[in-house]
Amino acid sequence: MTTSAPFGRALCAMITPFTEEGALDLDGAQRLAARLVAEGCDGLVLSGTTGESPTTTDAEKAALVTAVREAVGAGASVVAGVGTFDTRHTVELVLAAEKAGADGVLVVSPYYSRPPQDALESHFREIADACALPVMLYDIPGRTGTRIEPETMIRLAEHPRIVAVKDCSYDFLGAQKVLDRTELAYYAGCDEHILALYAVGGTGYVSTVANVVPAQLRAILDTFEAGDTPVSARLQQRATPLIEAMMSAGLPGTVTAKALLDALGLPAGPVRAPLRPADRETADGLLAEYERLVAA
Repeated sequence: MTTSAPFGRALCAMITPFTEEGALDLDGAQRLAARLVAEGCDGLVLSGTTGESPTTTDAEKAALVTAVREAVGAGASVVAGVGTFDTRHTVELVLAAEKAGADGVLVVSPYYSRPPQDALESHFREIADACALPVMLYDIPGRTGTRIEPETMIRLAEHPRIVAVKDCSYDFLGAQKVLDRTELAYYAGCDEHILALYAVGGTGYVSTVANVVPAQLRAILDTFEAGDTPVSARLQQRATPLIEAMMSAGLPGTVTAKALLDALGLPAGPVRAPLRPADRETADGLLAEYERLVAA
């Protein structure tokens, strides 16, 4: 890990495996984590949107960090999702993640309450002040209702522990403004933007789709780094049908990722309510797109 890529470049927003009875499957999490790292992931982001963080307990979140840390050792970074709509609770989760062995924390904007930008900035600063871990801001206004505005991001970059952003803002101009004026490591949080953001100075990605095709997404970065931009572009294009099927076809990425992992015989298990599993037709369509990509 380097200053420019504090958590690595190819990060997976890992699902949280559950048993068929709905309990946390720590053995499955360890097996999945080891596979993802072996196939190209530099880091794993736990208990984010894809990890069903709203429906896992504080104890489950900490246990997941401990188990995955044990499984991957020093071979990959472990970033713990800790963001909630409550600053005090978020600080508690940060401290628990630090104790459990996380390398960093992912902190989403407080959702539902929709704080103004000055309150949002204070929220992030209080969290960054509370621990020694580096912080990745998570900008996903489509889910939280609140954007981390570029000017707010620029001010937050002054904090020594706020080092990175997971960008799901769909504001490419705003991202470039922040890249130009800060040293923040910018990670594409939308799989269709992996190459585009990387090409203008982004750091890499935090990907849901990487749960099922980690090597194929890593190749987009590797070929660009090797100077073969046309091949990198083609790899991004080839991944587009699967990205669309998993992320833009009406179901949350958690649901589609778990459907595919189950079809492939990999640890996943059910989703927790209020989410519902993909139906057979959807699962078959996802598997067909997966097979087309890996055969290419």
